[in-house]
Amino acid sequence: MAFDLQQLQAFTTIVKAGSLGRAAVELNVTQPALSRMIRRLEDDVGAPLFERHSKGMQMTDIGEALLPHATLLRRESEVAREEIDAMRGLARGTVRVGAVASIACGVLAQAIERVLHRWPQLHVEVVEGVWDRLAEALVTHEIDLALAVDLPDTPEIIAVKDCRWVDCSHVVAAASHPLRRRKRLQLADVMDAQWATPPRGTAPFEHMARVFAANGLGLPEVQVETRSITVLKSLVARSGFLSWMAEPMYEAEKKAKVIDASLIAGAQGERTLTAFRRRTGILPGPAAKLLEELRMLAADSDSSSQRPA
Repeated sequence: MAFDLQQLQAFTTIVKAGSLGRAAVELNVTQPALSRMIRRLEDDVGAPLFERHSKGMQMTDIGEALLPHATLLRRESEVAREEIDAMRGLARGTVRVGAVASIACGVLAQAIERVLHRWPQLHVEVVEGVWDRLAEALVTHEIDLALAVDLPDTPEIIAVKDCRWVDCSHVVAAASHPLRRRKRLQLADVMDAQWATPPRGTAPFEHMARVFAANGLGLPEVQVETRSITVLKSLVARSGFLSWMAEPMYEAEKKAKVIDASLIAGAQGERTLTAFRRRTGILPGPAAKLLEELRMLAADSDSSSQRPA
């Protein structure tokens, strides 16, 4: 069965928009024209893709089965167009990348600056989130590269072995936090403080748990869990909470003398970060250009770490 890309776009847009009317506005077509496209697609499939009711349109089981394939076919069509445009010398191309917060604040920003300096015609779309969000986006072709903490390969996702670097995370507190007035502060001394952290099960939280365990401690009671870095930094800077953050995440606040690492022996931990891609398929040209810059940054970081002090 040969699918019509315009019909697939109509289908995926309706799913995303949640209604025929909103999808028609997004696609800049009339509702009757959009309905005809969907009916033709349903005729080709041989079954209804939506159940129509007064509150909108809900996918059928057949629609649910078609959706990931329709998304992939559309994405591959876009990649093919971008590759052909690049070969013809046209100034087009989109880099789609996802990153955990610490990388988005540091290495990724540097790589984007460098790739746009060399290739100013490129457009960059960034998704920030924890690993489960990035892995889903990578598998569904929402992004082409994911930057996160080094993890084992999966049947669908593999790490880029020559694109790795290291950062360090710390217990952080406001510059004015009362604990800073105590001498010889130990990790056990912060157990009763107010804590705000990323949610349990996320890579930063598990990293923190390992550091506490290495010091013979359980975890402190966490009063606030959030995926929002803005909220975390606000709670630390304004409300006296402690948190666990990688250095790039609070670099600006450190320079402004608002947030800094607490001076506690053993209250820091290194972790290895890497780039991930889908196991199968060709990496789109724009994403490959960003990966090239990331590789060079990783190599520069590795060389710096090996220089004698």
